Amino acid sequence: MAQVPQTFFDALAVRTWCGLALGTLGRAREEIDAINVYPVADGDTGTNLYLTVESAVAAVEAVFAGHAAGSGPDGPTLADAARAMAHGALIGARGNSGTILAQLLRGMAQVLADDDTARADGRDLRLALRHAADSARRAVAHPVEGTVLTVASAAADAADGVEGDCGTVARAAYDGARTALAATPGQLPVLERAGVVDAGGRGLVAVLGALVETFTGERAREGVAVSVCTGPSGGPHARVGPVPVDGVLDECADSAAAVPDQDGPAFEVIYLLEAQDRAVERLRERLDALGDSLVVVGGDGLWNVHVHVDDAGAAVEAGIEAGRPHRIRITHFGADDVHATGAERPPRERAQRAVVAVVPGEGLAGLYTEAGATTVLARPGEPPASGELVQAVRRAHAREVVLLPNDADLRHTAAAAAEQVRTEGIRVALIPTRSAVQGIAALAVHEPDRRFDEDVVSMTSAAGATRYAEVTVAERQSWTMAGICQAGDVLGLIDGDVAVIGSDVAVTAETVLDRMLSAGGEMVTLVLGDDVPDTVADHLEGRVREGYLAVDTVVYRGGRQGALLLIGVE
Repeated sequence: MAQVPQTFFDALAVRTWCGLALGTLGRAREEIDAINVYPVADGDTGTNLYLTVESAVAAVEAVFAGHAAGSGPDGPTLADAARAMAHGALIGARGNSGTILAQLLRGMAQVLADDDTARADGRDLRLALRHAADSARRAVAHPVEGTVLTVASAAADAADGVEGDCGTVARAAYDGARTALAATPGQLPVLERAGVVDAGGRGLVAVLGALVETFTGERAREGVAVSVCTGPSGGPHARVGPVPVDGVLDECADSAAAVPDQDGPAFEVIYLLEAQDRAVERLRERLDALGDSLVVVGGDGLWNVHVHVDDAGAAVEAGIEAGRPHRIRITHFGADDVHATGAERPPRERAQRAVVAVVPGEGLAGLYTEAGATTVLARPGEPPASGELVQAVRRAHAREVVLLPNDADLRHTAAAAAEQVRTEGIRVALIPTRSAVQGIAALAVHEPDRRFDEDVVSMTSAAGATRYAEVTVAERQSWTMAGICQAGDVLGLIDGDVAVIGSDVAVTAETVLDRMLSAGGEMVTLVLGDDVPDTVADHLEGRVREGYLAVDTVVYRGGRQGALLLIGVE
């Protein structure tokens, strides 16, 4: 069915474009992954682009949902939607191409939201495309031609000087990008040897095709296609060529260079960074000396840092010196993915069972990882999307997976992720944990050598027997089950409902703990956030020791976890 076209670039057009781009990348994800040979042949560019846009979609939908829940008749402005798109892409950017795409969207948003107007026209779109291409090129430490940067610049060049509405400009940009994409093998030897176009550029063509559909109502026809076959090595081989009239490509010739040999750094390091501009400039210089594929995007105090290095610890330490890094992801380019040809790439044996858990802070992520779980870090106010959970399950590389969402609001997201990976032959059990302390209880009784069903029942029982609470600060005046709270009040929530309103963290936490232990318990788990001093834990431990015999207490540091304090009682 044809998409109802948008005449101007307004908030609805942003929403439509993001949704169409996500659908297009979803259909093209496997194809793009298959042709990913630069800068490393790790076969995840399509997936990374999809996850980046999925995060942008979630942010835009949240803006529309927020306005729908309000009392005013007006929906979000173009500036609201464009900024949400850019912010969502920034915090969800994955991989080299995803990080660059986030900067492209940010560059467009800076123009579209500049005057805070209700809508933008074809001229504004031309300016947005140019600013996007230029800002993305500046974000890359050493720009390389024949990549997504080349395709973005070609799209902006093709749109320059085109008169007409947004649909006319979008189509010109798309055609320019498509032509540039077809030429990438001649610009980058690694692509020519493998017989493929640039994977990141292919993804950008898909995103621009969605832009054309947004303004014309017609799905853009691809001008470049890729065929994946099997070369003599037995590995995947892709070949690019123009789409003929009948849509059938020439038969793909075998090539020994299907997946090129590559030497390079051993780790990919990605993190969000809260830092000032001057500190980021120093960070760029230090990371540039440590490795390659350096991309730093963002601004206004929040940045997304991507680099390939041999010393992952040094890359993270550089971020700590520059500001506050979080959502740190380190991927090892092992012999089974990056630096081997198809003939040298031995299949990695799947583990029998794994646990995948969403955790709200870096401290808990470390705790869960030490216990053997694969973790997905959830930044306060920015829950992971289903695609990120799917990727975590795949990363766990197991036949059986136990999924712990650790948040009541993530249950449906986790269920969608579980349903998707089940289609890949992975057996998944979703335990509806509503707090990280319930996840800790479940993980404590996990026994991978036990039958899967028995293990799931045991973990579910342990989680269900754990009451959970949190102590947090009210952001605004509101009605609660414990009465009216004011902004700045300390709130104690038990099993998700406000039970205590106070003014002191330690006193409120003690009241919450007393209420929970009044029903009995054998173990108290305390998880402290960054802003809570150790004296609060000492006070609560003393209270348990003096008032409740035979009850043990364990204390963890959770890092930046949103709540001041998490409490579990088993």
